[in-house]
Amino acid sequence: MSSFSWPGGARLAVSLVVNVEEGAEENILDGDRGPEPVDEFQVALGKPIRNYGNETNYQYGIKAAAPRVLKLIEESKIKATFTAAAQALERAPHIAKAIVSGGHEVCAHGYRWTAQHRFDEAAEREFISKAVASIEKTCGTRPAGWLARYLITGNTRNLLIEQGFTYHMDDYSDDVPFWDTAGAKPIVIVPYALDTNDMKMWMAPAYTPDQWLKYVCDTFDELYAESAASPKMMSVGVHLRIIGRPGRIGQLRRFIAHAQSKPGVWFATRKDIADTFAAQVKAPK
Repeated sequence: MSSFSWPGGARLAVSLVVNVEEGAEENILDGDRGPEPVDEFQVALGKPIRNYGNETNYQYGIKAAAPRVLKLIEESKIKATFTAAAQALERAPHIAKAIVSGGHEVCAHGYRWTAQHRFDEAAEREFISKAVASIEKTCGTRPAGWLARYLITGNTRNLLIEQGFTYHMDDYSDDVPFWDTAGAKPIVIVPYALDTNDMKMWMAPAYTPDQWLKYVCDTFDELYAESAASPKMMSVGVHLRIIGRPGRIGQLRRFIAHAQSKPGVWFATRKDIADTFAAQVKAPK
């Protein structure tokens, strides 16, 4: 028997995470050593020159894809967590305004979309603090959660606790939230998932939108069946510039419809999931 439950008798919490990185990716114009290496066409440039083509791939996420993704979420009447690199929202304040007005959560995804594992403790502390201040300015509230660009340091969790974060996402070890007690104080871990992430459609070009849809629906069906015995959580991570393309947005629409066709499914923000868990399962001493 589980020690917690979801609101309203729900059995499966579905967490839609929309990554907003566009405008905060690596670029020599922002002092980086080279251009952003993550490219749909897998063009790796070893020289410190601008990749103008890939820059426009990222611009698409803000210009054309964001309105499409936001419209779908609004029409679906669900709440999502937008994991935002703070600089991306600084450069696209209209996107920040749309996220907030839609009642969605903004989670910190770094100040820049860069690998924070390269930072020493002081630099990482400043990086986190700068992200918090920026998001609070653009969105009106402090972020409660943090997601890194995959790699973190041994200091990350303590620095998040120090700066008042209530949950952390850089974990892939479970299908339910839990308390982490390795740091100075306990913090709720709301696990993320890489296998259901749409990044596969960039990193493996042969991986089609239909294959992604089948995989996320299969994942949902299995977790939904398991949730008859105890509450479960499903993470679906998407990116504006990826899922927001015309040939991919329909697959997200179909997944949401599939999940909404089942009773007892709660589309929730990460903060709501973390807060619900923490209110019922007290932090270990």
